Amino acid sequence: MSEKSAMGKSIKDIREELNHLKIEEIHDFIEEYSNDSRFGVASLVKKAEKTYHNYQLERKRTYELQYFERKYQDYQFICGVDEVGRGPLAGPVVAGAVILPKDCDILYINDSKKLSPAKREELYQVIMEKAICAKTAMVTPEIIDEINILQATYRAMREAVGALNPAPDILLNDAVNIPGLTMKQVPIIKGDAKSISIGAASIIAKVTRDAMMIEYDKIYPAYDFASNKGYGSAKHIEAIKKYGPSPIHRRTFIKNFISDSPHER
Repeated sequence: MSEKSAMGKSIKDIREELNHLKIEEIHDFIEEYSNDSRFGVASLVKKAEKTYHNYQLERKRTYELQYFERKYQDYQFICGVDEVGRGPLAGPVVAGAVILPKDCDILYINDSKKLSPAKREELYQVIMEKAICAKTAMVTPEIIDEINILQATYRAMREAVGALNPAPDILLNDAVNIPGLTMKQVPIIKGDAKSISIGAASIIAKVTRDAMMIEYDKIYPAYDFASNKGYGSAKHIEAIKKYGPSPIHRRTFIKNFISDSPHER
């Protein structure tokens, strides 16, 4: 059978067409070529059907991820709040605060830990472009040691929320009530995987903090910050024992590792 259909399109042409389609256009592609009897075209249609099926599943998941946003839709500006970096031995804690539009159409938002670095970077750009407002704030290791990590986390969250313009009417928070704020707050356990707004906040906080730790790695290369992001990997702990803490280590977090350190850098 000829490689070209009655329409004059080769399989190569149809493949190129599919490769350049927007996801919303794939359904029409399937309709157009579903009756083409050529094996190569049938394979492309099957590939398109799988892609479109996955797209529909993601749209459904994203709709479910907006449950709390729909529940509190009477509030004009709904803000998701999350933090990254409570557990590491080094580096700041970073909070994100995001107000998404009511008709938000961003797909693939999720708990930032469930996304690849490349996907987080991609979504960061989309979130910053489409959000009504999105801000991050950080609290340094010195402050963490001074006031403890929980209070430092609250401070970062308050600063991120306070930087928003317009100001939010309601906060959807990942698991906490933030002291010192007057607007309504809704703490949601594992909220970064249950609310699109909190998920967006977790992504911008994670991307921001990871970028900072990669830069710190250039200054303090012995601790492998680009890889461990300040968390207590075996290599990181061994470096602390060997070289002592760097200026960005949280002294209250590494007491068990520095008692026998020969010196501090």
